[in-house]
Amino acid sequence: MGNKAFRSILLLVMLLALTALACGLGNSDGPPRNAAVIDVLANTSLEGWLTETIAQFNESRVETSEGKPVYVNLLTSDSGEAVSDIAGGVVSPMLWIPAEEVWTQVLADQGNSSYTRDCISVASSPLVIALWRPVAESLGWPGLPLGWLDIGSLAADPAAWNYYSGGGYGDSLRLGHTHPGLSDSGSSTLLSLVQSAESKTAPVTVEDIEQPIVQASVSAFEAAVSWFSSGTASLGQTMAERGPQFLGAGVMYESDVIANGGTDIVPIYPLEGTFLATHPACLDSLANDESQEAASIFRDFLLSQESQELAVIYGLRPVNEDVVVSAPLDEAHGVDLNEPQIIFTQPSVETIYAVQDLWQSARKDVNLVMLLDVSGSMEGQKIDNMRQAAVQFVEQMGDDDFITIVAFSHELPLIVDNQQVGPARNEIIRAINQLEARGDTALYDAIGYGSAILDGTSAPDTTNALVVLTDGQDTYSYRFDFNQGLIDMAAANDTTVFTIAYGDDADQEILSELAFGANGNFFLGDEASIAAIYEEMSAAFGGSVGIGR
Repeated sequence: MGNKAFRSILLLVMLLALTALACGLGNSDGPPRNAAVIDVLANTSLEGWLTETIAQFNESRVETSEGKPVYVNLLTSDSGEAVSDIAGGVVSPMLWIPAEEVWTQVLADQGNSSYTRDCISVASSPLVIALWRPVAESLGWPGLPLGWLDIGSLAADPAAWNYYSGGGYGDSLRLGHTHPGLSDSGSSTLLSLVQSAESKTAPVTVEDIEQPIVQASVSAFEAAVSWFSSGTASLGQTMAERGPQFLGAGVMYESDVIANGGTDIVPIYPLEGTFLATHPACLDSLANDESQEAASIFRDFLLSQESQELAVIYGLRPVNEDVVVSAPLDEAHGVDLNEPQIIFTQPSVETIYAVQDLWQSARKDVNLVMLLDVSGSMEGQKIDNMRQAAVQFVEQMGDDDFITIVAFSHELPLIVDNQQVGPARNEIIRAINQLEARGDTALYDAIGYGSAILDGTSAPDTTNALVVLTDGQDTYSYRFDFNQGLIDMAAANDTTVFTIAYGDDADQEILSELAFGANGNFFLGDEASIAAIYEEMSAAFGGSVGIGR
């Protein structure tokens, strides 16, 4: 064979090898050819376990009866948000894993009953009150039982908190839970308060929720809450990252405590009783036969000993009785497998809705100042998306909330002046839609101005909040510099500050320092994510998102 022919054959072999390698690499990052692909929507508290389990499952190339490999995609959202998204057609999972089976009934009430017929629990985790270990020990843990009403009373009484904590964890016990319209744990928190106020273990009724003593107990608890999250996973992460002075206590699942707090945060099993998340994996009965078979195959895999042992590693209690429960479900992590001794029965759909209404009336009204950058660099798509997101945010505010809007550039015009949202909602939305971009950026002066407005409008029975959105650096301020004095001014009156760096040109360092110095949060956004950021902030303020609107 001549050299030329040999080189041609060698080149062909190399090209074929590279092609095969490329195909193999492509398959490792996605479903194999002709796969039966299914979407699994699960509670956020299951994300760690399911991410690793699904990776193992996809690598195993399990096949359907027709010889098609099953490939799983993971989506996560807590139960209330999942109901809203499935009912609205945003997602259509083949397998849905909410916290409790009642949420499939809530979805059925909203027009989709396809997940109510075939549900099997794949793991469990009790709802607990997470406390920093030194805080828990100062309150008598583990020897002294603690309950829902104990923690609520401590959060509402700074003097008692200072006595028990020794003054080392802030002036008050900052307490957090999830938004009841988005998260099952948020609804379960409120229902646990109702159960405790009524001294009941059987399911509470709508009539129970309407009792004055119940409404007073929930209102007292909610008045002491400093932080709402959209899900338990993010609540646990926030608590662990920000420390005990930011969040001394948070209501979440036992698995979230273990996943985020290690041994530094411990689960408290309320003495009055609590709910147990059973995490039912529910098949979509309207899916085609292939998808139902593939979803069943994956659900069986979740129940296997291998997968259940992995669930334990992520702090979940297994449902497979052959699995030996070990660390981190142990004493070192504050776990007591004999708890909870009292488990509340699942609520009805009617009580889920009723407790949403109770929460909207019980939570503290918001006194919000919104600082929106309308300088020249915001022109075009940026300001269009910002207007749309701000309008959506206002639509989700409560009727009794108050809002002030400053549209700042080199000037600081007050376009909405401390208006109660309910009567003025349409007027506020019109004002936002008329915003135009021009001029320079007086960012520091806007922060100082907004802080002064809050100082003049603050009231003891409201939650004060400052939102700052900008896409650039300060180019025009002459009244204020950015320093600790400005941060302290923004944080006065127990104000929570949220800052949004809208694009890469914004001063992320200053905006994050301002937010974290004022018990708030910093977001890095762009045109694509601004609406989601406002949605998350709406949850933090207790806005009308998720179910029960």
